[in-house]
Amino acid sequence: MLLIECPYCGTRDESEFTYGGEAHIVRPLDPDALNDVEWADYLFFRKNSKGILQEQWNHSAGCRRWFCAERDTVTYKFKSFYKVGERPVEDEA
Repeated sequence: MLLIECPYCGTRDESEFTYGGEAHIVRPLDPDALNDVEWADYLFFRKNSKGILQEQWNHSAGCRRWFCAERDTVTYKFKSFYKVGERPVEDEA
């Protein structure tokens, strides 16, 4: 069982959440100025890299709020959870 920590409700079972994809995708300032290739790149292409990825999650069976998480895509372990508009806390070395 995968446990996810909602920043608003606390730790819950993964069945209460919906994955929303990569976080912090910046919308183009002038979408009308993009050609089809650039628009498709914005809409469909993501990093999909191994390692730590910042993701969006929705607590769909709870408070219904969106939040962000840092997760290792290799081990599925979560590194941190934070509210939309915030940034993850950096590890102190």
